Amino acid sequence: MLIDSHCHLDFDDFSDDLDATLSRADDAGVSHILCISVTLEDFPRVLDVATRRDTLFASVGVHPCYPDAKQPTVAQLVDLAKHPKVVAVGETGLDFMRVEGDMSWQHERFHTHIEAAAQTGKPLVIHTRAAAQATIDTLKSHNAARSGGVMHCFAEDWDIAKQALDLGFYISFSGILTFKSAKAVQEAAKRVPLDRLLVETDAPYLAPMPHRGKANEPAYVRHTAQFLADLRGVSLEEIATQTTSNFFALFKDATRGQTT
Repeated sequence: MLIDSHCHLDFDDFSDDLDATLSRADDAGVSHILCISVTLEDFPRVLDVATRRDTLFASVGVHPCYPDAKQPTVAQLVDLAKHPKVVAVGETGLDFMRVEGDMSWQHERFHTHIEAAAQTGKPLVIHTRAAAQATIDTLKSHNAARSGGVMHCFAEDWDIAKQALDLGFYISFSGILTFKSAKAVQEAAKRVPLDRLLVETDAPYLAPMPHRGKANEPAYVRHTAQFLADLRGVSLEEIATQTTSNFFALFKDATRGQTT
């Protein structure tokens, strides 16, 4: 049993094929899926996906790459997180790659999510790109350890992973792990404690080998899990069992439910 701990099934990429996508995930042994929010405007679509099965879940948050999206308040996030399908706050964080100019709005948005997570007791889903140390420093300075969370789609080195682990965060690996160029990520993946690992797709992005260049989907998390198992010299079954256990340890409001 595997879990895709981060994907975007509400995106238009899946609008005409969602049932088939979920069926392929079932066939690949992917039992549970967390659908991640990127704006408040689209949050109802995320929730709609999550309510289709008792093994699908949602987060609530506004991505740092959407400067024109409605800026959330702590109260709004806390209120929306009361829905029983919402198990996490985010994705949130810092992204200095595509956004230029005054970044104060991005920092403010990040701080808002950290406080909302602390108030709800739900973990944070952290996005960081070209801003790894700034992201870690913000998590430290705003006491994000209160809620904990996960560094999603980890693409950094062991030093960043270790700092996140020291804050009580989990590390989630996506298809990036399978890329030949991802040597630093692979080295970190060997060293992260087994009980702090997660796997994800970030679908429809970042399909793992051998599907790189194609649209990603939850079924493909199996390839990442297999690569991680080979990297660490353990069986796929061990990775599947442990990452599933880790998912429910982190996302405490997620229920195992009835799998197909």
